[in-house]
Amino acid sequence: MKTYKIVLADDHALLREGIKKIINESDNLEVIDEASDGLALLALLKRSRPDMVILDVAMPKLRGIEAAREIQKQYPTVAILVLSMHKSRAYLEKALASGAKGYVVKEDSGNELIHAIQTIRRGGSYLSPMMMKEISEDPIGICRGRHRLADDPLTPRERQILQLIADGKTSREIAQLLFISIHTVHNHRKNIKQKLAIHKNTDLVKYALKHGYVA
Repeated sequence: MKTYKIVLADDHALLREGIKKIINESDNLEVIDEASDGLALLALLKRSRPDMVILDVAMPKLRGIEAAREIQKQYPTVAILVLSMHKSRAYLEKALASGAKGYVVKEDSGNELIHAIQTIRRGGSYLSPMMMKEISEDPIGICRGRHRLADDPLTPRERQILQLIADGKTSREIAQLLFISIHTVHNHRKNIKQKLAIHKNTDLVKYALKHGYVA
């Protein structure tokens, strides 16, 4: 069987090492690269095309949910498996609506992770057994995308910038991270505030916290 190539994205190096060991010890599975934040992950995918990306929802610079949306849009053949400490239905629905094929909780065993990878590899969807307690209806229906997020008024770039603002980055730092001009960052800030009907930067951060832009 052909080796199934995987990229890991998580900001905890020790956790990545543990996951990498579990995966590489399994037949026909291989971790070919790693990233510690969402922006680094997207940059990595320009040169490394895996079969699957395993990512955390709580990453700096660009959260996993936004990274998943970008991956689905730019690399639709790459499967996405979310690995998260969160066991709430809200995080599950956001992950699946962003294009993830599965959701694994960090409390799950290594065997559960491998089972999730193999299930998705065969074309299926996977939910952690721990998440079943949070779902009162058909989990297969959720995996097939019946439940979608409400329309987000922000563009993908605006969502990136909103997270960076919430992370405490200045306009200059945001411009450097995203390789755009400060003028462009200022325009995005203005558009974000107009769309959300927000005037103060402090209220912008409160909005980001409330809507999960900071995990």
